[in-house]
Amino acid sequence: MSGPIIGVDTGGTFTDVTLYDPASGRLIVGKTPSTPHDPSEGFGNGLGVVLGQAGVAAAKVGRVLHGTTVATNLILERKGPKAALIVSAGFRYVLEIGRHDIPRRANLFTWQKPPRPVPPEHVWEAAGRVAPDGAEIEPLDEAAIRRAAREIKAEGIATVGVVLLHSYANDAHEKRVAAILREEHPEALVSLSCEVLPVLREYERSVVTLLNAYVMPVVSTYVEKLERRAGERGIAAPLLLMKSSGGVASTRAIRRTPVETALSGPAAGIVGAAFVAGQAGFGDLITIDIGGTSADIALVRGGVPGLTTNGRIADWRVTLPMVDLTTIGAGGGSLARLSETGGLVVGPQSAGADPGPVCYGRGGTQPTVTDAHLVLGHLPDGLLDGSFTLDLAAARRAIDDKIASPLGLSVDQAARGILDIIDSTMLGAIRVVSVERGHDPRDFTLVPFGGAGPLHGGALARLIGCPLQLVPPAPGVLSALGLLASSLRAEFSRSCVQRKGRFDLAQIAEVFQGLERDALQWLDDEGVGADARRLAWHASLRYEDQGSELTLPWSGRATDQAALDQVIAAFHAEHERLYSFRLDEVPVELVTLRVDALGLLPALKLGEIAERGPASNAIVGGQRISLAGGPAEAPVYDRARLGAGALLEGPAIVKQLDATTLLLPGQTAEVHKFGSLIVREK
Repeated sequence: MSGPIIGVDTGGTFTDVTLYDPASGRLIVGKTPSTPHDPSEGFGNGLGVVLGQAGVAAAKVGRVLHGTTVATNLILERKGPKAALIVSAGFRYVLEIGRHDIPRRANLFTWQKPPRPVPPEHVWEAAGRVAPDGAEIEPLDEAAIRRAAREIKAEGIATVGVVLLHSYANDAHEKRVAAILREEHPEALVSLSCEVLPVLREYERSVVTLLNAYVMPVVSTYVEKLERRAGERGIAAPLLLMKSSGGVASTRAIRRTPVETALSGPAAGIVGAAFVAGQAGFGDLITIDIGGTSADIALVRGGVPGLTTNGRIADWRVTLPMVDLTTIGAGGGSLARLSETGGLVVGPQSAGADPGPVCYGRGGTQPTVTDAHLVLGHLPDGLLDGSFTLDLAAARRAIDDKIASPLGLSVDQAARGILDIIDSTMLGAIRVVSVERGHDPRDFTLVPFGGAGPLHGGALARLIGCPLQLVPPAPGVLSALGLLASSLRAEFSRSCVQRKGRFDLAQIAEVFQGLERDALQWLDDEGVGADARRLAWHASLRYEDQGSELTLPWSGRATDQAALDQVIAAFHAEHERLYSFRLDEVPVELVTLRVDALGLLPALKLGEIAERGPASNAIVGGQRISLAGGPAEAPVYDRARLGAGALLEGPAIVKQLDATTLLLPGQTAEVHKFGSLIVREK
């Protein structure tokens, strides 16, 4: 995998591309319009753009990495194919029943369950039962499975999920169902819960297995198109796709479990944020990726993004390991409007890429957050190095007509109100990943990125009390850079419920050894050499009768009493840190064991930027801006002209190809030797 590497991240408006040449340390950044009708077309165009800019021969490319929203959009928009589900007898309505909880911000009295991915009429039952310990209680009714397979085929359904009770303890019944389906309906794509998510909780396991089946046909076709587009450009290098857990995997692995790409883009951004902050010596981070429609907020400790098995995608709880983030409807395209009671509301609805903000001149009529920034002077009059002109007059008219005049405010006051509301919304989401989880934001560095992130970073840092900000060198394409900095990764889990006083160390060892065998086989399949392999063990624990678990590292790879005692002690301590109490007298249950496999790829080593004298050498203009404290004159800097060590004082605007950074009065920014802006309060 030697030679230049390329990262391609597909967004709603633009496809971002980066190319890193390890021989020279050069990093080339490019953008090309996305192609929603066929995202692979934008992927191919991006490859052509960055190869042309770098002057690199396609045959020399070492690997291509890709972050995709294909699976995400299928789930969000419910545009996948018809699917069927085969369950144990008595579980036809497992999806309909679901859980008793409702979304955090929903109205208790009016909330309705969303439509299920599969209606009950497309759920087939079969007798046969396995006990929680894996013992067969009742043999599988193979005749019923054959009838179901034929009926599914007659219905024209070619995607099937299989979720049988306690298959995490014994997968023989599910494997037999798959064999029968291959015999009776060979065209069907089959997703087995024992392969996708062999853990307890039937509802969550059913959802993940079914979503995997739901996205499998489209993602498989998409992967084939990507490989063809790369081939058309003359690239024969391996193609790796970003997973929700922040690692990458081969197209072979992704075809089998495509649901693992559901948070592909956000995960890449967090990996990129951890990488650039690590270059500057910062490991504890609050990252916020602000795009046109949404903001993704995550916490990074010691340079390692946190993982969770309690994530959600739209209405569905996806209990696969994924980066622990909170997503809200807040971005540059968030619409500002008046509510029925006359109050100002911003988001979560968005103008999106089409028509986009009013100032884009694409037919938008409702003011957005981007329009407010432009009116207040926070943006230059053109984006993408001036190639995309913004219509200031149209933005002012929209804010005046829709917001300012009805409220009796000036246009600047209305625009300021729009930004205050959206910043407050983001502040609440930042508290979810920090304060509500026992972390003090003052101990962290804020990393704002995405096209709109650096515009809000200064205000958000002050609101949450972060003493430092780090604005990456290319904040608008950080997800594409994160792809280049990623490693191969896979997680292997299995439930193994045991209670204190009845712990079976031999069974724990057996499960861990089985998971490690699977992990090593995966590393073999991915072609990872012995020196690049890393394995990590984890255990999920809870107090007896609790409804959720905490996942802790299992120290080392021993399965003796000392190792078990150590992880139990760590559980008590973590529970106390998170919830302010511990229950030493309550029995502890061990629920799920997990082994993470990591295949290290050659490290990304970016070159240092040169010193170019004082920051004043990079001033390319100035403009009047409106801030909370009143109007001010602000110089406009061209970031490409800033050298290492340059010091800027706010108020100031720093423009570049992919984003605009706003420095507030009282803030200074120093250019780090690797290109990041380190922003401090005076």
